[in-house]
Amino acid sequence: MIHDKDYIIRIVKQFSEFLGKMILGGKNDGDSTELQRIFDTNMNDTFKMTFEKLAEKDTAKITGLIEAKEPAHQVAFYELLGHLFYFKFKEEETPGFAEKSIVFYELFLQKSGIFSMPIVSRISELKANV
Repeated sequence: MIHDKDYIIRIVKQFSEFLGKMILGGKNDGDSTELQRIFDTNMNDTFKMTFEKLAEKDTAKITGLIEAKEPAHQVAFYELLGHLFYFKFKEEETPGFAEKSIVFYELFLQKSGIFSMPIVSRISELKANV
């Protein structure tokens, strides 16, 4: 069982790193079809659903799903969700994605107890666009 939990958190962290690279580097660093395949695979591995299905849920529902997970994993999931909705907002400029990103980034900062200047900057940027 411990091995399964380590695997889950590793998948979450890898997806978060992938999104971080996409946010910083943009989509022009590789084949867009391949990047989309990696994105879809990570979504399925991490959330067992497509991004569209996840985006349909309100923040309270998503937060409930995360709060049901082991407390040690929640911080990584909130960071990932912040990155995920930020990345999709930058792609599509959907205001709802910005709002969700803000919520999840703030939950990440609150639960982690760390100060992250890049995330604080993203929150400010998102708030200016909402």
